[in-house]
Amino acid sequence: MDILIHPTYFPSISHFVAIIKANSVTFEMEDNFQKQTNRNRMYIYSPNGIQLLNIPIKHSKEIHQKTKDVRLETAFDWQKQHFKSLEAAYRTSPFFEYYEDAIAPIFTKKHTFLMDLNFETIEIVKKCLGLTFEANKTIEYFHEVPSFDDYRILANGKKDNSNFDEYTQVFEEKHGYINNLSILDLLFNEGRYALEYLKKQSI
Repeated sequence: MDILIHPTYFPSISHFVAIIKANSVTFEMEDNFQKQTNRNRMYIYSPNGIQLLNIPIKHSKEIHQKTKDVRLETAFDWQKQHFKSLEAAYRTSPFFEYYEDAIAPIFTKKHTFLMDLNFETIEIVKKCLGLTFEANKTIEYFHEVPSFDDYRILANGKKDNSNFDEYTQVFEEKHGYINNLSILDLLFNEGRYALEYLKKQSI
């Protein structure tokens, strides 16, 4: 299948299940930014249960601003906060230290645009998973895309109803299994087995 999908911030597991099953991957570049979506957020499993990590963005006076034009807010150090949250959530997971050096630099590098940051997080995860795929980018927005399997809805976490097999999570004895978090949850808990896990899931 040829898929159309949004580049989001350390995407959900469902994103990578779709990507792995695809013959070709095309990223949506021409959409309007929508608040309350995973374009600038990810969900992790903290000691207190599910936790939202949200990237602050500069608000535009334009009613419809394209996602590719959205700039990051640099007034406070959200990167430091996000990395501390990841450490609190996953420091005791089996593979956090294994991937820490690959992931940590993204939380010190200063990006201007959200889209550039999102693409870099996807590249990091690709390398961690040992994935190889070439991605295309859209040059025009279409509401209907008959030539693609349209997975753009996955960027809206509230509409993503994907359900996947359970794997061991750090705090599941306290809060139970939490489905379809950021791909980082799977990486830190499953390590080199994450890719096989993704291949076995259906979407």
